[in-house]
Amino acid sequence: MSSRLVLALDETDPARALDVARNVAPFVAKIKINYPLVLSAGLEIVTEISKFCPVICDFKVADIPNTNRLIVKKAFDAGASGIIAHAFPGPESLKAIREVDSSKDLYIVITMSHPMGGEFFDIERFCSLALEVGATGVVAPATRPEDVAKVRELVGDLEIISPGVGAQGGSSKETIKAGANYIIVGRGIYLSDNPAAAAEKYSLEMV
Repeated sequence: MSSRLVLALDETDPARALDVARNVAPFVAKIKINYPLVLSAGLEIVTEISKFCPVICDFKVADIPNTNRLIVKKAFDAGASGIIAHAFPGPESLKAIREVDSSKDLYIVITMSHPMGGEFFDIERFCSLALEVGATGVVAPATRPEDVAKVRELVGDLEIISPGVGAQGGSSKETIKAGANYIIVGRGIYLSDNPAAAAEKYSLEMV
């Protein structure tokens, strides 16, 4: 069975990030990187990590259509296989992302995993937008499996990727049961003394 684990690699040391990526690659489906690593290492880190594993750029893109297009083109040109964007700028901003390269993955944030992370998100409307623009999938939190279950009802067959397992206390099994396709784990893996072993452990929890 292929892995249902995504590593959120928020490491800021480029050398360590590459070492972690190389070692965990056999146990993860994708590696998600955010601004902390890119700001430390430059966009070329996307290119380097993508040699080991598909990379999702978690830039939570949220701007006017033209700016979204420019950001996403840079990420895809660097080798990213997917991008994460916010829904609230509306359909035209999301469609601009899709138009850059429709073969790449677009994940739309429906609600977030931190405390009170869902207070300002319109779950129904954002799920509708994801379907409207032809997103690959959506982001919904493992810290609130009830939200994942609701999102699953609303998005049908779209992928659900769920952050919040590990340091934030979410349960892989409960989140998968609620309808998630992939579980995202960050600190529980990349801050471990043995990231590969930690990744294998999290991956096996979902079998």
